Amino acid sequence: MSMKGKRLRASFFWLLTLLVAVLVIVLVARSQTSVKSVTISTLMSDLKADSARGQVDTLTSSNGTLVLTRGQAISSSQETAAINESFDITRVLKDNTIDYTDNRVLRLQYETPSPIWGWLSMLANFLPFILLAVFLLLMLRQAQGSNNQTMFFGKSRARLFISNKPSVTFMDVAGVEEVKQELQEIVDFLKYPKKFAVLGARIPKGLLLVGPPGTGKTLISRAVAGEAGVPFFSISGSEFVEMFVGVGASRVRDLFEQARQHNPCIVFFDEIDAVGRQRGAGLGGSHDEREHTLNQILVEMDGFDTSTNVIVIAATNRPDVLDPALLRPGRFDRQVVLDKPDIRGRIAILQVHSKGKSLQSSVSLEVLARQTPGFSGADLANLLNEAALLAAHRNKHSIGMGEMEEAIDRVVAGPARNSRIISEREKSITAYHEIGHALVARMLPNTDPVHKVSIVARGQTGGFTMLLPVEDRNLWSKPQFEEMLAYALGGHAAELIIFGEVTTGASNDIERVTRIARSMVTEYGMSDRIGPVALGHKDELAFLGRDFGEQRNYSEQTAREIDEETRRIIQEAFDKAYNILLQNRTRLIMLSERLIQEETIEGPAFEELFNQPLNEEQEDSPSVLAGMPGVDPANHTNHQRLLLPGSTYQVSPQLQPPYAHKRDRQTL
Repeated sequence: MSMKGKRLRASFFWLLTLLVAVLVIVLVARSQTSVKSVTISTLMSDLKADSARGQVDTLTSSNGTLVLTRGQAISSSQETAAINESFDITRVLKDNTIDYTDNRVLRLQYETPSPIWGWLSMLANFLPFILLAVFLLLMLRQAQGSNNQTMFFGKSRARLFISNKPSVTFMDVAGVEEVKQELQEIVDFLKYPKKFAVLGARIPKGLLLVGPPGTGKTLISRAVAGEAGVPFFSISGSEFVEMFVGVGASRVRDLFEQARQHNPCIVFFDEIDAVGRQRGAGLGGSHDEREHTLNQILVEMDGFDTSTNVIVIAATNRPDVLDPALLRPGRFDRQVVLDKPDIRGRIAILQVHSKGKSLQSSVSLEVLARQTPGFSGADLANLLNEAALLAAHRNKHSIGMGEMEEAIDRVVAGPARNSRIISEREKSITAYHEIGHALVARMLPNTDPVHKVSIVARGQTGGFTMLLPVEDRNLWSKPQFEEMLAYALGGHAAELIIFGEVTTGASNDIERVTRIARSMVTEYGMSDRIGPVALGHKDELAFLGRDFGEQRNYSEQTAREIDEETRRIIQEAFDKAYNILLQNRTRLIMLSERLIQEETIEGPAFEELFNQPLNEEQEDSPSVLAGMPGVDPANHTNHQRLLLPGSTYQVSPQLQPPYAHKRDRQTL
């Protein structure tokens, strides 16, 4: 039903409701008037009695009714008597010796009959029948609407964007220059199809855009339609899947029928993996509704005539689960990969999304691009929006670099939880943990420079250390991985050196280190003992859309060697981080104490503090240890003298770092 029809139906309903309400009010008001029906003789007797008492009454003749109002008060009672057309009121008054010419005795009035009260009375008599008829009419229209919805249930729900109002062009898309050059062929074909037909060239019927979420697959598809000036049908793959058999296939047929009527045009399937997954992998077998929908898509894409300029563009981030018949030439002839942008692409994206935003002169988009490696186009747009919201919240008229930095932290780790209450001990442990990361990263040659260290709680983290990559990396070497592992274990080692125990704050670091070390052994061939062998095959089930498990294609002896190599790589990384922090213990304490005071240290300030001359006596012992039970700060230079909190028991040498001492005593 159209919007105009819905408005007309709503207006009719409210008009009918208002009419019924007015009618009920009028009838109730009339029923509440004190009117008494009597005979003519009774009415005349009452009139004569009132005249004898000197009371002035009003006698009104109107519409076959004689009305006697007894008195002049507002609440005076009334009596009515029915009369016929031949009734002569003056004669009756004379017969009853009532002087109707004297207004001090009686006021005689004649009223012209009003048709309104007659109609209202008639309407009141027929009101129940009218309400019943209206109710039946509404029920009938509702039934017709249900039938219409049933008929349109199999129609396509694709949204049509008109070509005469192009909202997106290639100027609105940045960071994917190669992809725009690839799609320029599609634009030229839609604009000048005869140029290709003369040469016998056939433009690809289908174009599959592959890339991580947020890289602009939908945006660049709309840009193609905007550049070519053709209609653009957009629909999600999940909108074809319904619980009723045949609905998805019916919607596919209707969609392509609409596309042929708007020839030339573009049909865009967003998240096509929702309906285009490999057949035979579902739990429903050949009777799966999703497979019927996919079969109809395959038939429709093969049914295009050579003269039909309809191009299908689909987007997915899981091309590995798509059906091979969907990817063959003649359907989706070409795949275009949209990867996350590099630093030049991020600068271009920031320039596009910063249009219309008031930026201060101190804002450097290049610095922001360097600080956001791995950000997609959607992430960068969200970053600028967060910065604008922060500036508005702070009542500023322009966006500064401070808001940009805070927006990056918000996107990466979440908003700051300044209201979170933590003890001084936990705050100190977090500070030493984060400085441990930063100091190890500063001392290693293959790690990126330290950009920020903070112990302000954000999201699920109590603090974070951010490095600023000097370049975008696509390849990683073994030394880079080894130093990355040492950097990740720096916080764990710092806790052991200062407090003699570890906390749960390093759990995420240990998980990440274990995953990277195992990948170095089983995937990247970076173990001299195992060699360049790929071990372990991941089972990916198409209908689940994720890794279901790992198939062990190696023996128990090899599994033991993998575990030993993984442990060795992690142990060497920990020993490297531990030795760096132990040799720079005074600097570790000095930087951590400053972080406890300031809560956040930026990269330049960290470098300045790192290069300051050290005072061995002043920064020999952390201030937090003075408030810990069982700890003697004056004698805390040797780990064997560390006491467990709340007891006088010394830590066993087997539990003291480095872990290599304990490892040498164990039998593998």
